[in-house]
Amino acid sequence: MTDNLKCCYLTTAYLPPVEYIRLISRSETTIIEKFEKYQKQSYRSRCHIYSANGILPLIIPVSRENGHSVNISEIRIDYSKKWQIQHWRAIVSAYKNSPFFEYYQDDIFPFYKEEEESLFNFNFKLLETILNLIGADYNLKTSDCFQNAYLNGDYRELIHPKIETTLRENENGRYHQVFAHKHGFIPNLSVLDLLFNEGPDASSYL
Repeated sequence: MTDNLKCCYLTTAYLPPVEYIRLISRSETTIIEKFEKYQKQSYRSRCHIYSANGILPLIIPVSRENGHSVNISEIRIDYSKKWQIQHWRAIVSAYKNSPFFEYYQDDIFPFYKEEEESLFNFNFKLLETILNLIGADYNLKTSDCFQNAYLNGDYRELIHPKIETTLRENENGRYHQVFAHKHGFIPNLSVLDLLFNEGPDASSYL
């Protein structure tokens, strides 16, 4: 993991992985990309949690009315598939026995009841909630326009489910996981995994 950054650039993400949150916590300012084209099979609309059977992906369905070659800020969530019920049930099943689930569940549940139209806005509000619960020191902003690359701090394409990065080389060891006795420790899951298992100590882990 890099040392502290003046600024880092990230894509939007649904309940992003731990390495994503660590970048935010170690950056003076974080810019979330608002004008890129939407990409499927990325953290923009999916996260990974630790279920009784191992890694479980949770995917937010999006509207395909205008195709996928549109700005991420224009992507709309598809609520016809009742995904909120499915995701919340999966989260409860995975973390109901974690040390801090009951402490934080009331802050997370509204996102699985209310219907935010925009994927970008949904992710952004959920991210702010998670960062506040962790007690992370952060300064989030959104981009004003799209740039293909930035000279420093550009992690937009490095944090991806299908890309192995070197960001976790200095990871702070392991933390408690509910099903570690079945499948071992699994690194870099959704920040929910860290929050529900470590609670107030999540910020220290980051």
